[in-house]
Amino acid sequence: MICGVFPSFAQESNDSTAIIDLQEFVIQAPKVIHKPDMDVYHPSQSAVDASKNGMQLLNNLMIPTLSVNEALGSISAAGQSVQIRINGRQATIDQVRALLPETIKRVEWIDNPGLRYNGANYVLNFIVTNPTVGGSLQTMAQPALNQAWGFYFGDAKFNTGRSQWEIGANFKLTNKIKTHRDYTETFTYPDGTSLKRDETSRGGTMDNSFGNVWASYNYVKPDTTVIMAEFGMFHKFTDRFHYNGLLSLSDGSDDILLADTHGDKGTTPRLSLYLQQHFRDNQMLIVDFNSSFYFGRSYSDYIEQLPGVPNYLTDIHTNIKDRNQAYAIEADYIKNWKNGRLTTGVSYTANRNRSLYENLGGQIFHQRQDKVYFFAEYFQRIKKVTLTAGLGAQYTDFLFKETGQGNNSWSLRPQATVTYSINQNHQFRLSFQSWQTAPSLAETNPTPQQIDGFQWRIGNPGLKTSTSYMLTLRYNFNIPRASGSFGIRAFSSPDAITPILFWEEQKLITSYENSRGLQNLSFFIAPQIDIIPDWLTASGYLQFRMERMRGTGYNITNNNWSGNVNLRLMHWGFVLSGKYIRAEHDLWGEKISWGENLSIIDLSYNWRNWQFSAGIIMPFGKYDQGSRMLSKWNTNEQHMRLDMRMPYISISYNLQWGRQKRSAEKLVNADAKVDTSTAGGR
Repeated sequence: MICGVFPSFAQESNDSTAIIDLQEFVIQAPKVIHKPDMDVYHPSQSAVDASKNGMQLLNNLMIPTLSVNEALGSISAAGQSVQIRINGRQATIDQVRALLPETIKRVEWIDNPGLRYNGANYVLNFIVTNPTVGGSLQTMAQPALNQAWGFYFGDAKFNTGRSQWEIGANFKLTNKIKTHRDYTETFTYPDGTSLKRDETSRGGTMDNSFGNVWASYNYVKPDTTVIMAEFGMFHKFTDRFHYNGLLSLSDGSDDILLADTHGDKGTTPRLSLYLQQHFRDNQMLIVDFNSSFYFGRSYSDYIEQLPGVPNYLTDIHTNIKDRNQAYAIEADYIKNWKNGRLTTGVSYTANRNRSLYENLGGQIFHQRQDKVYFFAEYFQRIKKVTLTAGLGAQYTDFLFKETGQGNNSWSLRPQATVTYSINQNHQFRLSFQSWQTAPSLAETNPTPQQIDGFQWRIGNPGLKTSTSYMLTLRYNFNIPRASGSFGIRAFSSPDAITPILFWEEQKLITSYENSRGLQNLSFFIAPQIDIIPDWLTASGYLQFRMERMRGTGYNITNNNWSGNVNLRLMHWGFVLSGKYIRAEHDLWGEKISWGENLSIIDLSYNWRNWQFSAGIIMPFGKYDQGSRMLSKWNTNEQHMRLDMRMPYISISYNLQWGRQKRSAEKLVNADAKVDTSTAGGR
């Protein structure tokens, strides 16, 4: 052995290749990569280690525009809804909860969705790698400590060969949460006289409990075929608001006691079937079928009476029993080249609604609505410039069987985006979007519904599908310790479907019209800042919006600030987070509405397969959700206040075993959302 070493040394010293001892170095990718059609976030190892499910990881990514409320189970952006997808297939928040953080390769944030997404405001797409275990079990319990409120979740996956089975369930409890309503209104009659009514709250309660179960099967042959079948059932046990109040009138009449109750409950089973087939030359065909059914009822009870008098001044009961169906099928073709992509598709959606009005002697009304949508979109990269352009066309037709009233229309949906990337850290993007909104069942149903002593609601079957347009200029940046974007957005909906008020035979009627339009202009900034790298991070979204709404007999303007702020401190396995949300004040028709102003503080700790956390909802401030009506016939302001200062605890447990096949990667999702009736109420 000793003899053999010396020749080795001699050969090494005579080698002509120089050997250089490199110093240790670290390559660190930016937190966000701004691509022409999306922003891509790669989870850091610290964010993965501090998370036990997909919702926690999303919260720890601190995407600036995004508002992730894990305690309440919601995801929104700039006050608008977000379409959630997993590997391209449309998904639910429950399915995001069921994701293992270790399997999330990246998160794609799309703030200018293409025509394939059929009018979505924003799209959040989780790209998940194939897990290496054969099964998983995830559970979570999150009860409040001072209220009958909580959320409970469980999901299990099992694998055999190329097949995977999944079963899961959740339950959300909200029972008799104390609520108060402040309400003041002034009615102006056609002759110029007026009547003011002030409602003083005498307490109330809110119930909102629901459950969901699902089971799915998928077969995956990598890069060739994906087959997926899913069945689920959603049951709303109760969604009930009850108010008691004392009504004072300006005409000197005696004060009136009132009780106002409205809500709904029902069951919605659903079925989804999916096929994805790859072909040679980077071609793909995707077919998706969805169906859902709704069996339930909505109700509204409104009672007025004088104190100590047994007879009622006003006694209104509306009970609507629905048996509604929805079917949708979509087929897409995708062809990829080195620097380009062509996507074309067609979808058909059918709604069949049957409503029985028990308060009208059991009268039955049928509504039929059909939508057909075609689109084609092309994506092309040319050095630092990327171009996307496409055109969609939608045909909408609806009809009320009993009256023969209905409408149909064709609408075009152009869309285009131009992106100029100076380098990896600086990018400009100009995008134009358009989409259509079909009138809902409640907006078109001509059946009269009484709201109170002299207010009624009647739908308008003559409504036409409305079109909206949006133009956004955005600058995206990455600089040391900070990243984000800022820009300007212009929006117009020239024929928006909005409420309209008018008097008819001493009745104040609320109906609906294709208005003269809504226009607004928004300025926004959305930064993420590493205050202390890997320890303390802040993100947020701030928007200032100016808007104008015009309809029959009115022209209203509105300016407002909105946004959210998020702070996260991570160290030693602990995560301390704080969140504040200021809701938008939206102008629609003659009403300005605002959602929830929320604050949340949460502290969590991960240990092995367990995660423990404690927090409080609304540690400061007051919960206030309401609206302000500016009609010349009815000027009112309403504030709904809940007892939302709720401390809670959360315990999660994740177990993984064996060897698991990858989940099906569903790239499109046909929309078969079933419609429901709405009982009138104040």
